[in-house]
Amino acid sequence: MSVIVLAGTIGAGKSSLTAMLSDHLKSEAFYESVDDNEVLPLFYADPNKYAFLLQIYFLNKRFDLIKRALSNENNVLDRSIYEDSLLFHLNADLGRATETEVRVYDELLSNMLEELPYAAHKKHPDLLVHIRVSFETMLARIQKRGREYEQLEFDPSLYDYYKELNRRYDQWFEDYNESPKIQIDGDKYNFVEDPQAAEEVLKMIDDKIAETRSLQTAI
Repeated sequence: MSVIVLAGTIGAGKSSLTAMLSDHLKSEAFYESVDDNEVLPLFYADPNKYAFLLQIYFLNKRFDLIKRALSNENNVLDRSIYEDSLLFHLNADLGRATETEVRVYDELLSNMLEELPYAAHKKHPDLLVHIRVSFETMLARIQKRGREYEQLEFDPSLYDYYKELNRRYDQWFEDYNESPKIQIDGDKYNFVEDPQAAEEVLKMIDDKIAETRSLQTAI
């Protein structure tokens, strides 16, 4: 039994792969709160004002989901808490958060991560799956899913924000060391629309889970 967390930029296909994995593993899926998130539209309308509030909102919701998921076995989460720092620090670098907000956020995240093993009775996920997509694919997916406040027509400055966000994920995945990890090429394997690609991706993840279990047994 395994707890798997998904990671990736906007439009990478995290929710789609979460649904596939939970069905494949006969497990429960846990999804990031988006459609009922009252802060997200406010952030897109005025990111300088609402960046800190949005990140605290996500952090609170994600911590609750992780506690519930990690308290049981064989669950899939469509977003990892380990990405939160990447997202907020990008907004801070864009001038959307003060130094005080950054310090408070970093201290809060650190404290929450320290408490997580005690709250969830598990130290970390069994596997992190990062879906890597090109910037072009990211934009196409954002446009296709049609959330008005995410569209470039709504705010042309989102182009640079999306591009930098997508770029930073490569280094984030390279630096991630909280658990075993695997990277899926979301351009090569279009599991969202191609059933054959979906089967290949699920096999890759199955193989990685088997590998990590073998290593743990050897230890």
